[in-house]
Amino acid sequence: MSSLSLLRFLPLALIRSLANVVAWFICLNKDQGMYWKTKINLGLAYPELDEQQVEAMSKRSVHKQCLSYAESAKCWAMPPEWSVAQIKKVHHLDVLTSALADPKGALIITPHLGTWEMMNAWVHQYGTPTIMYKPSKNPALDQFVLDSRKSLNAQLVPTDATGVKALFKTLKQGGFSVILPDHVPDRSGGVVVPFFGIDCLTSTLASKMAQKTGCKLVGLSCFRQANGEGFEVYCDDLDDPALYDQDIHLATTALNQAIETMINRFPEEYMWGYKRFRKAPHLPNFYKNK
Repeated sequence: MSSLSLLRFLPLALIRSLANVVAWFICLNKDQGMYWKTKINLGLAYPELDEQQVEAMSKRSVHKQCLSYAESAKCWAMPPEWSVAQIKKVHHLDVLTSALADPKGALIITPHLGTWEMMNAWVHQYGTPTIMYKPSKNPALDQFVLDSRKSLNAQLVPTDATGVKALFKTLKQGGFSVILPDHVPDRSGGVVVPFFGIDCLTSTLASKMAQKTGCKLVGLSCFRQANGEGFEVYCDDLDDPALYDQDIHLATTALNQAIETMINRFPEEYMWGYKRFRKAPHLPNFYKNK
């Protein structure tokens, strides 16, 4: 048994307290690491904020990110039933159930927003999605997460051409898939379009699947409730016709705009602590020498 599995014996409140301590130490290091990247990204995404506002928002965001990582680890250690029980409220569930009933299939868009891992087991109540899985570079962590994924009976496929083919097949059969659309892809798998007004490399996979299958697009995000007692899920109907445009630049731009709207609901809950704006052509390297 992995040592990470011992998290199942620790109360969530204690795990959150430890995460807040870690976040406090991270915020002390202002010249590198999560706080540094978060501050750069928030300054780019919200140029209307002054320096003090960006700093305050960055600190809150680092705490939210650390909480999300800790909560994800807890749900990986627990049986699926535990995660399902943590979902206390669902907004616009009909958006999701209607999409899942569509014969053209449904593609669930899940950005790195809030504690998305917490709703994995909850989503699996509605069927068996096809999900791409990229192994972690840490063998122990990879096995820990993989064991959790397998307990959900999901159809896991690799992040290569074989996996892409499996996703298309699932949608064409009227099933559903889940994609995290906001990572920085290889140049061959993306186009340069705006995200929060910054031209950056953006994955085209979700947009191409929407173009070719006409599947329903649903945005899902999961946040801890203000009182700390459980989580709530938001189901967003992504119905802008531009999402299906045959011009991949227009379609991907529309998807980024939809993701921005989801993030702006609770902007501090987004995973700003990674180099989202790297590989931006004709722009300075925002993360130079770090």
